[in-house]
Amino acid sequence: MYLLGYDIGSSSVKVCLVEASSGKVVASDFSPKKEMKIIALQPGWAEQNPADWWTNLKLAHESVMHQAGINAEDIKGIGITWQMHGLILVDKDQNLLRPSIIWCDSRAVEYGEKAFIQIGAEKCLSHLLNSPGNFTASKLAWVKENEPEIFDKIDKIMLPGDYIAMKLSGEIGITIEGLSEGIFWDFKNNCISKDVIEHFGIPESFFPEIVPTFGIQSTVSAAAANELGLKEGTPISYRAGDQPNNALSLNVFNPGEIASTAGTSGVVYGVLDHLDYDKLSRVNTFAHVNHSEEQMRLGVLLCINGTGILNSWLKHNFATSLSSYGDMNELASLSPIGSKGLSIIPFGNGAERVLENKDTRCSIHGINFNIHSKGDVLRAAQEAIVFSYEYGMNIMREIGMNINVIRAGNANMFLSSIFRQSLASVSNAVIELYDTDGAVGAARAAGMGIGFYADSSEAFASLEKIAIIEPEHEKRDQYLEAYSGWQDHLQAII
Repeated sequence: MYLLGYDIGSSSVKVCLVEASSGKVVASDFSPKKEMKIIALQPGWAEQNPADWWTNLKLAHESVMHQAGINAEDIKGIGITWQMHGLILVDKDQNLLRPSIIWCDSRAVEYGEKAFIQIGAEKCLSHLLNSPGNFTASKLAWVKENEPEIFDKIDKIMLPGDYIAMKLSGEIGITIEGLSEGIFWDFKNNCISKDVIEHFGIPESFFPEIVPTFGIQSTVSAAAANELGLKEGTPISYRAGDQPNNALSLNVFNPGEIASTAGTSGVVYGVLDHLDYDKLSRVNTFAHVNHSEEQMRLGVLLCINGTGILNSWLKHNFATSLSSYGDMNELASLSPIGSKGLSIIPFGNGAERVLENKDTRCSIHGINFNIHSKGDVLRAAQEAIVFSYEYGMNIMREIGMNINVIRAGNANMFLSSIFRQSLASVSNAVIELYDTDGAVGAARAAGMGIGFYADSSEAFASLEKIAIIEPEHEKRDQYLEAYSGWQDHLQAII
C-alpha cells in the first residue's frame, strides 16, 4: 500500500511515493531540473503559469512511477502541498484566466495597507490575526482594479494546491488553512471574513466549497487517471500550504514546537494554542494543519523572501566558476565569522513583511578591495540570511514564542555547515535535522486523511533524525558582534 505526495514549489514540483506501513520513501523526483521561470513584467511582480506546475507534476510523477514499478491501484491516498499565498483564477469551465500572482509578488501592498486602515487595525488583527498585507485577498483586489475584464469572468478563486486538486479531480475546493493564508478567514466568527470581502468587493460565490485538511476531499477523475496512469477514484485526502506542511513533515503539531525551512524563501514556523499576533503584522498567524473550532492550533510564520534566492543568485551571477553549492560552501568556509566586517542586506526578492512591507533591495556594505575576496562575499551572504532569521525570531519571541529547538529538513541552506552553525549560535537554539521534505510529509498526511494512520504520532513514527547542531557558546560573542554590525546597516536603510 502506497501514498503519493505532490509538492508544488516555485522552483520545481516534487513527487514522492511512500510505502504506508514502513513510512519509507520508495521513489521521488522533481521537475524541472533547472528552476522554474518566474515572470516579472515589472519590478516587484512575480507570476507563474499554473499549467507549467501541472506539466512538471506529470513529468516527475511519471519518473516516480517508473522507478517504483508498482500498480496504480496500490496507491491509496494523495496529499498536496504548495507555495503559499498564490492567486489562481478560473472561469466557469475551469479555464485559467491569467497567470498566478505568486507569494513573492509585491504589487498589492498598498491594497492591503489601505484595507488595514479602513477595516481597522484592531479588527483585522483580532479577527484575521494579520493585516491583509500583500496576501491573496489583496492580490485579488489588484486584479479587480487593474484587470476588470478578467475579474468579471471569475467563477472561482484558488490557491496553488487547489488548482492541482482541480486538475486531478475536476472538482474545486479550499481548506480553512488555505482561506486563512489568503487572509479570507475570520477566526473569531469561524467563517469567511465579511469585512474583507465587503471591503474589497469580492463576491462570496468566488469561494469554492470548504473541504477538510485531512479527509476525502475529492477523488481522481477518469481524465486525470488516464493522463497520469493512476486509478480512477483514488482519494485526494490532504492538502496544505508549504509552511504548515513543512511543520507537519517535521512532526510539529503542538504548542511550542518550531520548524524551519531555507529554500528560495526562508521560514521559521511555530505553533500556538491561543489567539495571538504581532501588532505590526511583521510575522503572521494562520490556521495550522490540525486547527479546528474545537482545538485551536495556529501557526506563527516568519517569512523572509530574500534568503536562499540570494545564494542562488550569487551562484548564477557571481560564483559562476564554481560548479556546485558545495563548492561555494567550501570557499565560504575559508572566511572567518563575520566575513572580515563585510555585511549583506539580503532582501532582494520584493517587499518583506518582517520589515513592514518595505522593499529595501539587496545591498553589500563594507567591501575593502585589499582584504575581501569571493569567499568573504559568499560567507557574508549566508550570515546575512541567518541574521535576517534572528531579526524575525526576535519578533516571535516578543509575542511569547520560545525558540529553544529548531527542527528542519536536511535540505537547501541547511546543507551548509556555515549556515546551520551560524543559525544555532546566533539564536542560541539547538538545530535538529531530519531526513524528510514537503512531498514526503504530504504523502504521510494523505495516510492520515484516509485513516490508515491513527494519529500524527503513528504517521511520523519512522521520522529519522540525522544530525543535531549545538550552538558554539565559546564563539557566540563573535557571531553576535557580526549580527550587531549587520543590524546597524539594516537600521540605516529602514
